[in-house]
Order: sequence, then structure tokens, then C-alpha cells
Amino acid sequence: MPPSSPWQQRLEDVCREYSIQAPVFQIVSDRRGGRTAWSSVVQVYGRRIEARFWYDGKNLNNAKEDAAEAAYNWLSPYLQSTW
Repeated sequence: MPPSSPWQQRLEDVCREYSIQAPVFQIVSDRRGGRTAWSSVVQVYGRRIEARFWYDGKNLNNAKEDAAEAAYNWLSPYLQSTW
């Protein structure tokens, strides 16, 4: 498994900082025409957050980064305002 990338690491760090269960990523696919598009969903703090875009199969880490960025941008301000 490749090391996590910047947004994935930021999300893991904020979860650790606030003692929240680590994020769980899921890769999803959708058959589009003659090709398959790939994306990611992350479950964090009781919420399921989807990546904004679909990717080619060789860019699965980009899909996880996209979902991690969306989750971080939702979670970080939320935690700062409620803790």
C-alpha cells in the first residue's frame, strides 16, 4: 500500500488530534461507455463524503486525495467550532 498523500495525511492527523476514529476510504467504480471511471468515498465522523471527480484507474490515489480534501475541508472547521 502506498504511503498516504498530503490530504489523506491531514485528514488522519485531524482525526488523531481530536480522538476521532480514523477515516475509512472506499474505492467505487462506474462503467461509462467502454471505460470504467473510478472515484472514492471516505467515512469520517459519522459522515460519508464523496470525491468530487471521477478518475482513470491508474489514478486511484488522486480519487482518495479528492475525497480526503473534501472531508478535511468539512471536518476541520466543524471541529474547531464545536470543541
